[in-house]
Amino acid sequence: MRITKTGKMLRELSLDELPQLFNVLLGEMSLVGPRPLLFKYIPLYSPEQRRRHLVRPGITGWAQVNGRNTISWTRKFEYDVWYVENVSLLLDLRIYWLTVMKAVKAEGINAGENVTMPPFNGKN
Repeated sequence: MRITKTGKMLRELSLDELPQLFNVLLGEMSLVGPRPLLFKYIPLYSPEQRRRHLVRPGITGWAQVNGRNTISWTRKFEYDVWYVENVSLLLDLRIYWLTVMKAVKAEGINAGENVTMPPFNGKN
């Protein structure tokens, strides 16, 4: 109900992510890396989940190409930490390619009935 028709179209085409390119140009983000989450989640992270902050956040990442908003928070953090442990140019190129394919197919955008992921409560 909170998303307009235009907003829904931008979301389906993943064009709502384009403003984050400014953050990449400013050096605050990378093109590939764990997606930044809300600051209010930081105290809820386990020590293992905090490892996702060892690399710069990205516009797309391993969790996004492996389910995006359709996977659990637990799985999302596992993918983020796996990326941190395996970061490489070849992996980044693979993620770029998979991101384009996911955007074209509009896969994994919504988490079931929710428009986005349910809030993280530190227990997922």
